[in-house]
Amino acid sequence: MKTKKNNDPFWWTLFGAGGTLSAFFIPIHVLLFGILIPIGIFHAPTYGDLLELSRHPIARLYLFALISLSMFHWAHRFRYTLYDGLQLKHLEQLIVVFCYGSAILGTIITAFLVFTI
Repeated sequence: MKTKKNNDPFWWTLFGAGGTLSAFFIPIHVLLFGILIPIGIFHAPTYGDLLELSRHPIARLYLFALISLSMFHWAHRFRYTLYDGLQLKHLEQLIVVFCYGSAILGTIITAFLVFTI
């Protein structure tokens, strides 16, 4: 008798990692670029400064991890919102393909943009 392989631990791991990174680092970005720089507490970096910083290998890894894991966090949360909130369990396969497919596609696009620019 064959048992169905369950991929949920993999998706839960990406969900947890994305949620943790998002919770720690996105508020810092909002504080710096949304509040402190516009009101003049910090000097606004120029486009060239930000571009130079984003070309550093550690910054590229950071941006890739933050963006891609945040997308997987969204995908998992949205999947279970559709299941539990809207009671769409009968569309499980379609929802899984849409949610995680979007996150995978977004990760591929992110990798291309972060590592080629």
